[in-house]
Amino acid sequence: MAGRINDDDVKAVRDAVPIDAVVSEYLQLRNAGGGNLKGLCPFHDEKSPSFQVSPSKGLFHCFGCQEGGDTITFVMKVDHLSFSEAVERLAGQAGITLRYEEGGYNPSHQRGERIRLVEAHKIAADWYMEQLATSPEADTGRKFLAERGFDQAAAQRFSVGYSPQGWDHLTRFLRGKGFTDKEIILSGLAQEGRRGPIDRFRGRLMWPIRDIGGDVVGFGARKLYEADNGPKYLNTPDTAIYRKSQVLYGIDLAKKDIAKASRAVVVEGYTDVMACHLAGVTTAIATCGTAFGGDHIKILRRLLMDNGSARVIFTFDGDAAGQKAALRAFEDDQKFAAETYIAIAPDGMDPCELRLAKGDDAVSDLVEPRTPLFEFALRQIVVRYDLDTPAGRAAALDEAAPIVARIKNSGAQHEVAVQLAGMLGILDTQFVVKRVAQLARWARDRGGRGPAPSSRGQQQPYDAAPRPRATGPALTLRNPVYATERELLKLALQRPELVSPAFDAYGVDEFTAAPYAAVRQAIMDAGGAEYGIQDPQEYLVRVRDAAPDDQVRAMVTELAVEAIMRRTVDENYAGEQLVTVRRRAVERRVRDVQSQLTRLGAGGDPAQLAAVQNELWVLQQYDQALRAHGAAAL
Repeated sequence: MAGRINDDDVKAVRDAVPIDAVVSEYLQLRNAGGGNLKGLCPFHDEKSPSFQVSPSKGLFHCFGCQEGGDTITFVMKVDHLSFSEAVERLAGQAGITLRYEEGGYNPSHQRGERIRLVEAHKIAADWYMEQLATSPEADTGRKFLAERGFDQAAAQRFSVGYSPQGWDHLTRFLRGKGFTDKEIILSGLAQEGRRGPIDRFRGRLMWPIRDIGGDVVGFGARKLYEADNGPKYLNTPDTAIYRKSQVLYGIDLAKKDIAKASRAVVVEGYTDVMACHLAGVTTAIATCGTAFGGDHIKILRRLLMDNGSARVIFTFDGDAAGQKAALRAFEDDQKFAAETYIAIAPDGMDPCELRLAKGDDAVSDLVEPRTPLFEFALRQIVVRYDLDTPAGRAAALDEAAPIVARIKNSGAQHEVAVQLAGMLGILDTQFVVKRVAQLARWARDRGGRGPAPSSRGQQQPYDAAPRPRATGPALTLRNPVYATERELLKLALQRPELVSPAFDAYGVDEFTAAPYAAVRQAIMDAGGAEYGIQDPQEYLVRVRDAAPDDQVRAMVTELAVEAIMRRTVDENYAGEQLVTVRRRAVERRVRDVQSQLTRLGAGGDPAQLAAVQNELWVLQQYDQALRAHGAAAL
C-alpha cells in the first residue's frame, strides 16, 4: 500500500493549486456574484447551473446534488481517484515533491494504480513520438502523414507517434522504467502472449487520447501495412483509466476555445481533428471508435454551459455510413440545450480530405453554412417517399411527426412542425402543427414511457388517399366525392352514350376510391365507353372479364344494375357528373403543384420553377373554364 502523504505536503498542494483553475479544466465557470463562480454540475445532469466555486475559500458546492469539498475532493470525485492519487496528480501539476510518512521521497511503487497507469501512458506517448521522429522504420508513418498534409511540426503538435513492428519493444522499454508486467497489461499497452506480455500496438501510427484534464489515458492506432490483419483503427481496450464512451479526442486542446466560443465541432476521426485545428477550427473534437452518445454530451454540456447561443456542429461524411451516424446523433439531440447542426461537404469529403484538396479556408467554411440537425434528420426520412402523391405525403408525415413531437421546447416544436409541412408540401400547415402537438401530448401523458403512439391509423392529412373497402356498400353517398365517382361509373356502364367520348379520356387516378379506380381500369381494358355504344351487352361482358379479381367483378355487376340517382337521366345530368369528377381531379393536381412549388422554394432551379409555375397557371385556367362552361370545356 502507498505510504501516508505528509500533512504539510497535502496543505501545500491545496494552497498551490487554485480550485477555480482545476474546476475550469472540466467545465465552464461564470461569475455568480460575491466573488463566487458557477457552472453546470459535473456530478449530475442539470439545465441551469447550481454548482458554485469559491476561489477565496478553496471550496465547491452543488446546490442541486449537495456534492461539495475542496480541490482534492473535486479531483477525487470527478476522476474517480483515491485521496493519495488526487494529491499526487495535483502535486505533479504544481511541481511539488511529496514526502511519505513511511520513509523515502515519493517512491514509485507506493503510488496509486491510476497514477501509475497514467504515467505509463505518458512515457509510452513520448517513446512513440520519438520513434516517429527518428526511427528509419517509421518512414511509412511519416509518408502517411505527409500524404494527408501533416508535416513533422503537425505530428509533434498532436503528439502523433509510431509503434515499431516488433513484438515487445514498448514492453521492454516500460520494464526498464520500473513498470511491472502486471501494470503494463492493466494499462492496455500490452497483452498476454504465449511467452509473456507483448505490445498491443505494432507497426501503427499512434494518436494519444487524453482526458479533459490532459492526461494520456489511451491510444488510437492506425494500420499502415497490408500484412497487418487487424482492424484499420485499433483503440485501447477499456481499462481503469480509459472508457471509449467517456473520452473525446482533442478535448484537452479544444476545451478552452469551446467554452470561450460556446461552440463545438464534432468530427469523425483523428486526422479530421488535426486538419480542423490546423485550419483554425480549434473547437474540433472526435469520438474514439464509438458513436457519439450521452456521456460525450455530458462533457460538452459542462463546457458549453447550455446558454442560448451555444452551438454543436457535427461534420459527417456524405456517404450512407455518415448519414447513419448523423441520425444516431439526432437521437440524443434533445439532451442538448445547445442548438445542433450538421455540415457535409458538397463533394462528401471529410475535413482532412477537404484541407488537402482545397486548403484551410475550405475547412473553416465547411462548418459555417450549417443545416440544423433536426432538418437533416427529417429530410432523410421524407426523401424516401413520393411527395408528389397524397399517399406519399401522408406516409412521410406518419414517420416524421413523432420525431418533431420529441422536441421539448414548445416554441421550437411549433416552428419545426411548420417547416415539416413545407418539406412535405402540405399546404394545411395547421394540420401538421396539430398532429405534432397531439403526439407530444400523448408522450407527456405516458410520462415519457416509450414513444408516443404512431400516427398510423389516425386521422389522415386532408389530401391523403382514402382506404375504402372493396365492396359497394362501404362506399356510400355519405362521401360526396365517392357518390359522384360512383354515379359517373354507373352512367359509363349503363348509359355509355351520355358520357362518351369524354369519359374515355379520364385517367384512372381521377377516381380516388381504389375499387372505383379498378372499375375504371376494367372499362378502359374492355375498349372504353365508346365500345358500349356499339354493343351494350357484349360491353358489360368484356368489362367483367377485364376485372382483375372477383371483388372488382362483383363491383362492375353492382354498378351496372344499381339505379341512377336522378329520375331524369340526360346529357345535362351526365355532364354535371363528368365536370364534378374532373374539377376535383384538377383541384387535387393544383394542390400537388402548389406543394411542389413550396418544396422548390426561392432557391430552386429556375427552369424547373418556371415549368411548375406554368403548369399551375394552365390548371387554374382549365378550372375556370370548367366552372364557366361546364361539359363544353371538357
